[in-house]
Amino acid sequence: MAGYDGREVNEHGADQIRRLVVVSNRLPVVLSKSAGGWRSEPGSGGLVTAIAPVLRNRGGLWIGWPGTAGREDLSGALDRATRDVGYSLVPVSLDKEEVDQYYRGFSNEIIWPLFHDLQTKCNFDPLYWDTYREVNRRFAEVTRDHTAPHDFIWVHDYHLMLTAQNLRALGTEARLGFFLHIPFPPLDIFVKLPWRREILRALLSYDLVGFQTLRDRRNFVQCLIALLPGTSVRGRGQVCQIESGERAIRSGAFPISIDSRQFESDSASHDVAESAWHIHENLPDRQIILGVDRMDYTKGITDRLRAFRRLLERHPEHRDEVTLVQVVVPSRRGIPGYESLKIEIEGLVGEINGQLTGPSGKVPIHYIYRALERTELLGYYRASEVALVTPLKDGMNLVAKEYCACSLEENGVLILSEFAGAAAELQRGALMVNPYDIAGVADALHKAVTMRPDERHRRMHQLRQSIKQHDIFWWVDSFLRASIERDLSSFPVVEDYVPGRRPAV
Repeated sequence: MAGYDGREVNEHGADQIRRLVVVSNRLPVVLSKSAGGWRSEPGSGGLVTAIAPVLRNRGGLWIGWPGTAGREDLSGALDRATRDVGYSLVPVSLDKEEVDQYYRGFSNEIIWPLFHDLQTKCNFDPLYWDTYREVNRRFAEVTRDHTAPHDFIWVHDYHLMLTAQNLRALGTEARLGFFLHIPFPPLDIFVKLPWRREILRALLSYDLVGFQTLRDRRNFVQCLIALLPGTSVRGRGQVCQIESGERAIRSGAFPISIDSRQFESDSASHDVAESAWHIHENLPDRQIILGVDRMDYTKGITDRLRAFRRLLERHPEHRDEVTLVQVVVPSRRGIPGYESLKIEIEGLVGEINGQLTGPSGKVPIHYIYRALERTELLGYYRASEVALVTPLKDGMNLVAKEYCACSLEENGVLILSEFAGAAAELQRGALMVNPYDIAGVADALHKAVTMRPDERHRRMHQLRQSIKQHDIFWWVDSFLRASIERDLSSFPVVEDYVPGRRPAV
């Protein structure tokens, strides 16, 4: 049977699902207001790339917040967007206060920092919880009104952990799946959440709860066992069964990926090759070390800059040989702490450039604060000899996979944080580092820029093969199969990563 991208898929997989309904915080389109009214543009990101082909090919529905505050009449714009994307779009309206308290508040001032082990940045305002519950109830009502019992409802991410519980209360009989795109914290972190048991009970209302890594799934199970007595678990493979009270659900590790074939094809285009040539023409006779991140304190950008400075201090010979290109994409404007982080990063870039720019005038760090167009981004991927991906903690980090997919000559080196979800899959080809270890990251940079061509090729070839095998379509199919397949033994044990363990290469 033809899969979502034209490939064959497992006969027990998504073909048994009559209609897929995706529910996420945001719709997969970006709305903007102009003199002629509202207009829409296609959204971007891994989730849209993964799910859109499924919905187009099978007929489906996407429910989410359109990104506007208030009760604007968006029907015309969404009707046009529905025709453009090829599947139905259903909006959930939020007013400004709800956006502030549910999205900026509970989601991004409580869950985001807590689930990334940064609890000191949390603001446990009870009002945030009240609004979060109310908005999840609204999402459930809209979903109930647009779905039927034979649908599969797939809810995404930490903004909507309570949605299934509300759907059950409203009488929904459809199968419900949930995927968490960010890490799930260990017990000693999770217990700091005042509403810890309410969150766990709500997640048990889903039929399938998916995580990026085995570590996240293990943390979830340990929290259930500790906080909800009577919980038991069967199965140790990719998918297990959890019984708690009267509920029996499944949980699994499904590492999200990219459309590797599309990235490879696009990066081979004339426009991208020309972009890469111009980048190296502007930085002649230098190896480019690339960092690409959203503006976020979980990405470890300041520690990375300090590690690069240490590299140049300990190895002065590299000062005229390497350049760090750090791209920072603006994100979550208006959330406390992000503007101060921007000031800190830019101050550190200026300090390092002032300190280490030599007589040649070659600046050590090129800092870019904007989103890159796709051709320019792929040009940087192709032009860069080293990718420096060092988040303090990350659910997956698709930049690492995108860089490898675009390394057509297989001569790039990936330096990867032990605390990125991608570590489990990419540990054997990447140089693994502890992002808090400034000296260790500097040593990895030295190893990367002096690595022999044959070792570069061997490592990158291994990385690219792994990403091709487990691409975005594998991710979709494996999740949907897990919601249907009767025999859990058919799911293999996926690879785990233990920080500090040195993988065999």
